[in-house]
Parts: sequence; structure tokens; C-alpha cells
Amino acid sequence: MNTTTAGDADPTAGKTVFSILIAISVCHLLNDMMQSLLPAIYPMLKSSYGLDFGQIGLLTFTFQFTASVLQPMIGFYIDRKPKPYSLAIGMGFTLSGLVLLAFAHNYAVLLLAAALVGTGSSVFHPESSRVARMASGGQHGLAQSVFQVGGNAGAAIGPLLAAFVVLRYGQSSVAWFSLAALLGIFLLIHVGHWYKGHGLARMKSRTTKGAAHAALPRGKVRMAIAVLIALIFSKFFYMASMTSYYTFYLINQFHVSVQSAQVHLFVFLGAVAFGTIAGGSLGDRFGRKAVIWASILGVLPFTLLLPYANLFWTGVLSVPIGVILASAFPAIVVYAQELMPSRIGAVAGLFFGFAFGMAGIGAAVLGELADATGIQYVFHVCSFLPVIGLLAGFLPHLETESRHQRLPTVAVDMTGNVDAVPPRSAK
Repeated sequence: MNTTTAGDADPTAGKTVFSILIAISVCHLLNDMMQSLLPAIYPMLKSSYGLDFGQIGLLTFTFQFTASVLQPMIGFYIDRKPKPYSLAIGMGFTLSGLVLLAFAHNYAVLLLAAALVGTGSSVFHPESSRVARMASGGQHGLAQSVFQVGGNAGAAIGPLLAAFVVLRYGQSSVAWFSLAALLGIFLLIHVGHWYKGHGLARMKSRTTKGAAHAALPRGKVRMAIAVLIALIFSKFFYMASMTSYYTFYLINQFHVSVQSAQVHLFVFLGAVAFGTIAGGSLGDRFGRKAVIWASILGVLPFTLLLPYANLFWTGVLSVPIGVILASAFPAIVVYAQELMPSRIGAVAGLFFGFAFGMAGIGAAVLGELADATGIQYVFHVCSFLPVIGLLAGFLPHLETESRHQRLPTVAVDMTGNVDAVPPRSAK
């Protein structure tokens, strides 16, 4: 099998453009912070509009389904016709949905607002993932983690802001967060300038020379993609139980206040953010497959214990669950991109879209299950989902896995860029 090493044929190696990585990470924070306001104010919406759990699940489904359907299509399109300023346009959709959410007066308008926010995500995620790879300097796992951790941090901050701002000042106060969207649009226009001037040249060079990957038979690639999709199902169905219903579980099971439940959700989502940044770096160091295997299956003991824990231990267990489970996604995305290196945008769109879709379907299904059986039963059922992680054993070994332990060292220049230094030859 033909392979290339980091720093050779991979044109993204050589310089890691941290200013761009930080910019898209900050925009991811702003984007997901705004998106997380919707599920964070579910208790308020449930009370104000007289919604049941099924209708709450349908709200999440609308947002997630819109994103999941459009993301692969957009990723496939931008692989062929890159649009440097599409990121700013996507943030504009999120801004529109946010303003509509603030002033919605009936359930139908809430659904429309959720759909607009989902449309913004469908543009933002695959294109930002593509930009992260452009700016990675060959450290693809680290770049994906820096990009994704912004989203996780935003998702963690959103419920906290909802607890102390929106729940205090009412639904219309959601409009205040439009300032965050305007900041995001400003930063993404700057990213678009770099994308147009430098990123496209990097991507064209990568297409010409070829990326570092193992030339696996098409059948093995399809099998690997199928396994990764099953793992995404496991991860995001469980995540749906936490992000959409963890607050309800805490309120129902332990009779805590809404604000206390939101703080517990913030702790869990903060752990998710930490796990995301750790997962990409560990994938660069030890290999994607090892991280995928450990993160998906390693969380099982903690998920099995959580339904039987008291309030204190529920909060404690939510931390390793968030850290371990979240470490998988950066490794999954980069592993899939190494399987199909000529389809970077399409792969990102497929996996982000499928992740959003599974989260949306999971929220809807689990909402109906909660209405029928109770919220406690939902968490008992979901505790077994990580068993699906056993499928990671069927993932093929990539030649790129063998080079993760000999990544190029780096030298920082005065501009903050990083120059790759070839690894020393083994004696």
C-alpha cells in the first residue's frame, strides 16, 4: 500500500495556522452556544406552551433533522465548488432562527425557529471542519479537537446562560444573544478571506499530491464507514438522553430546582468539552482506532452505574461519562477522512449530519418513551448503548496509524505559526 508521511506529500503539514483554528473554534463556541439555548429553555417552553415530552422531542428532531439532511449535501457540494464565505452566510441563518425563537408566540413558530438554527448548522459544521484540516499543518486530530472543543464549550455555556439570563428575564431575552451571532459573522468573514487567499491553494495542492492514507479496498472502506456510523448511533443516542432529558431526570428523580439542574448539565457539557480536546491529541499520538475503541466502550461501566446513583454520585459519574464519550468524535471524523481523503467536506458533512440526525431521532424517540414509561426508565435503557462499541474491533488498521507516534516536532515562529521539523530517523 502506498502511503505518505506527515510533512512529505501532505501539503497541510509544515505550518499550523493557529489564528484560523482559534477563530473557527471561537465561532463554533458562539454557534453552539446559541443553538444550546433551545434545549436549555425546554422546561420554560414546556410550562409556557403546555408541551408534553413528545412535543419537546419534536423540537429537537426538527433542529437536528434539518441539519442532518443538509450537511452531507453541503459537504459534497463544497468538495467540488468551495465557497469561502459560506460560513458567514450559515451564521446568518442561525441569527435568524435565534431572533424568531425570542419572539415566537406559538408552537409552529418554535418549530420554524428550530429549523432555521438547524440550517445554520448544516452550513457551519462541514465547512468549518474542512477549514480546520486546511489549517492543521498535518496535525489533523489536534485541529479537529480545537475546532470541536469550541462547540462543546459553547454547548456547556448555553445552559448556564439560559439558567441565569433567559429563565430570569424571559423568552424575549434570547434576542440579546444575536450580538454573539454578529460577532461570529465578523470573524467568519475574516476566515473567508484566509480561505480564499491561502486555504484553497492548500486544498488544491493536497488534491494534486494526495493525502496520507491507506489505499484500502472499497469493500473494507464501506465496512469501516458502516462501523463508524454504528458507533455514532451509540454515542449520540446516549448524548441525546443527557442533553435533552438530563435536567428533567434530575428534577424528577431528586426534586432539584431548574437552575440546579442546569448547573449539573453545565458540568456534564464541560466534561464533554474536555474530552473532545483530549480525544484529538490522543488520536494523533496513539492512533485513531485505539481512541475510538477506548472511548466508546470505556464509558460503559459509568453509564451502567448512573441510574442507580444518588444526586452526588450522579453528578460525579456525569464527568467521566462526558470526558470518555466525547473523546471519540474527533478521532472518528479524522479516521473517516483518512479512509476517504478526496472527500473531506463530504465526510465531515456525513458524520456531523448523521450525528445531528441521531441526536434528533434519539430525542424524539426517547421523549415518546419517557411519556410512556417515565424518565427513569429512559436512563436505564440508554445505559446499555455503549455496548455497541464492541464493533470498533472490526475497524481496519490504517497505515497512518503507524505514523502517529512519530509526528513531526514543531518550531514556533514570531507570527505564531508552527513549522514542522521532520522526525529523527530511528537508529
